[in-house]
Amino acid sequence: MATYDYDDSRANYDDPRHAPVSAPAGQDIGYDPNFVPDSVKSFVVHLYRHIREKNVYETHQMYETSFQSLSDRLFKDTPWPSVDAVAHFVDNDHVFCLLYREMWFRHLYARLSPTLKQRIDSWDNYCSLFQVVLHGVVNMQLPNQWLWDMVDEFVYQFQSFCQYRAKMKNKTEQEIALLRQFDQAWNVYGVLNYLQAFVEKSSIIHILEEEKEGLEQFTATDGYDYSGGSSNVLKVLGYFSMVGLLRVHCLLGDYHTGLKCLLPIDISQQGVFTSVIGSHITTIYHYGFANLMLRRYVDAIHEFNRILLYIYKTKQYHQKSPQYEQILKKNEQMYALLAICVSLCPQGKLVDETVNSQLREKYGEKMIRMQRYDEEAFAIYDELFSYACPKFITPSAPSFEEPLVNYNQDAYRLQLKLFLYEVKQQQLLSGVRTFLKVYSTISLGQLAIYMEVDESTLRTILLTYKHKTHAVDSAGKIMSNADVDFFIDDDVIHVVESKPVNRYGDFFLRQIVKLEGMINDLDRVKLD
Repeated sequence: MATYDYDDSRANYDDPRHAPVSAPAGQDIGYDPNFVPDSVKSFVVHLYRHIREKNVYETHQMYETSFQSLSDRLFKDTPWPSVDAVAHFVDNDHVFCLLYREMWFRHLYARLSPTLKQRIDSWDNYCSLFQVVLHGVVNMQLPNQWLWDMVDEFVYQFQSFCQYRAKMKNKTEQEIALLRQFDQAWNVYGVLNYLQAFVEKSSIIHILEEEKEGLEQFTATDGYDYSGGSSNVLKVLGYFSMVGLLRVHCLLGDYHTGLKCLLPIDISQQGVFTSVIGSHITTIYHYGFANLMLRRYVDAIHEFNRILLYIYKTKQYHQKSPQYEQILKKNEQMYALLAICVSLCPQGKLVDETVNSQLREKYGEKMIRMQRYDEEAFAIYDELFSYACPKFITPSAPSFEEPLVNYNQDAYRLQLKLFLYEVKQQQLLSGVRTFLKVYSTISLGQLAIYMEVDESTLRTILLTYKHKTHAVDSAGKIMSNADVDFFIDDDVIHVVESKPVNRYGDFFLRQIVKLEGMINDLDRVKLD
């Protein structure tokens, strides 16, 4: 593997993989991939200079603001100029051209419909860029936002490719031939290997362990300096790759492995993952969903509550952000997941008053119906799960010898089936839970009479209740999700009900905020 140094390396863009990408079907025929407006030339030259000078603040400003502004103004319905058209403005710098193409493809996916060839070209570009980062000498510093977007987009394009490939029914012969030819493009093992390689090569797990022991500190501003320090690229990509691995494993339905990949990050504390709003939301969304599917409802409720409260307090600051629509969408999906969690595991005391108010406003009536466990309830669970779940994927390639059929919904249907099966099992618990909340002690025989079952069946139901209200956490410890628990002694059921903690501090803080608001309103009143 060749060693690339950002300051010196050059590339030959005569390679056919780097040829200008043709416009998708239906695109404006007037698009010329070789035409570079003056504003784009200026943008590319300045971005290149700031990256070479390691001016991460100016780089972030151009990446986050100027790129979006130019996209909205000049490239709403067309791609940016090809990499060949801009390469000579940046000395044909190999790494910068790879970064430019990464943004080029990201814009294409966001604004247009990529062709199969473009999807494959994007995979090639990621492979080339990641190989440089993993095996070269990358002497640059990039903003955390860009590095997060790189991991996020890499996983998104993998997911999009799997969904696209699984819709085989209407594929043309040319598309099928390309799929056969480039059968390693967006291969699940390749995607996982790159993310895992970033984690291992960056030594990020060791860095985070030392941080917990106070020996080192890994902050969101690592690399954000003018002193020409070492590159932050590999270290931050390694960090965000742990979130990427969680997301990929959730898409595959492997929730245990996904949560295991996230273990080095302490999500109960502020960290680098909270410094980028997209990273923060993606982490908690997939963490909460994985815990929901593993019946760790308390953990899911706790983290959904925290992130929803955070979004409620800060979303006005992100209104001009390119991610704003995505923030709002994930916000609504997490409220739907929270409604599911609270319905399956009534733990209202874990939900902040502000979040609970929003939850009841959005799903109050549905949550009441969901706890009845009739056919209507299952339909609501189905609806909310389908709306809020990730877009599950089948990562395996199709069998080209068999009749071509669409299988893009197979993984989703399997996860939905498993979820609804769990909901049906919870139906047994609703009746026994109602009686346990009424009594502090009751004999097995008496409860069996009330529930109209024999004692043997009741014991099975109680064992099921114990099983379904307990789960194994990431550390291997058994944790309870129940707000009502019990033990049996000499055929007598003794009920132990957890009591909600009175949050006097929260109450006084809310009243203080209200009082300050009233005082400010009074100060603005002009006295005649």
